[in-house]
Amino acid sequence: MNTITTPLSIKSIFIDFKEITKAGLAISVVFSSLAGYLLGVADFHSLNVLTLLMLAVGGYCMVGASNAFNQVIEKDLDALMDRTKNRPVASGRMSPNHALFIASLLTIVGLVLLYLINPKSAMFGAISIFLYTSIYTPLKTVTPLSVFVGAFPGAIPFMLGWVAATNNFGIEAGTLFLIQFFWQFPHFWAIGWFLYDDYAKAGFFMLPTGKKDTSTALQTILYSVWLLVASLLPAFGYTGKLFLTPIAAGIVFLLGIGIIYYAVKLYQLRTSKAAKILMLASVSYISLLQLVYILDKFLR
Repeated sequence: MNTITTPLSIKSIFIDFKEITKAGLAISVVFSSLAGYLLGVADFHSLNVLTLLMLAVGGYCMVGASNAFNQVIEKDLDALMDRTKNRPVASGRMSPNHALFIASLLTIVGLVLLYLINPKSAMFGAISIFLYTSIYTPLKTVTPLSVFVGAFPGAIPFMLGWVAATNNFGIEAGTLFLIQFFWQFPHFWAIGWFLYDDYAKAGFFMLPTGKKDTSTALQTILYSVWLLVASLLPAFGYTGKLFLTPIAAGIVFLLGIGIIYYAVKLYQLRTSKAAKILMLASVSYISLLQLVYILDKFLR
């Protein structure tokens, strides 16, 4: 491996921090947490700006720590894949010890901030980091079931926001968890499909059957249907204070039909392009769903 001689600068440190924490992913997770918080507060006047700030920073630290630990554990495997070979640790720009220090610091800061909101938030934050780094990451080279395991920490942020707002884990938080849990599957299987060859270089087989086959495509459709069902649960009045009006439920239904449509297109075409479109559709789905939920709450 060539020695990196580029001098440190504020810009290079910032770029490496963004990459080791996977800033884009972390920000989307923070958005989910803030959405859950907005759904959990009683009304607009109950918003606490300090709590929102601690949730945002604590949530970013939580995800950033998980990603940093992941990049230390998988540094040799990351170096094999085009998608990840330029990451700070894999490329040699950052030593594993420095990355571990950053990950540990982010863990401490994140969990302290979440604990200051309430202990339950810190507990779920700690569970998320543990599941992601200690179970999901090692399983990625062992079994396609790693995606199922990874869906648990991936589903925590939306629910975490509700817990931060209410200090309570009940049917409402459980429903938010369920929605983001089922969302993981069409999203990550789409990624696993169009990055199949790159993942294979490191021995990662993320698709449910390990192959780009009929069964994988069918399961993607099935979990897209379950995602729609979970997303509509609040419309039926059985999810406590989490409720959707008929108009909002209609919009969510159309969003769900959209993601099912693109899952069916993947089944029909089985191309990388169809998988990329499904991935983009899944990102749009979860973002728009959260916006619909929030607007429905505050405008009704």
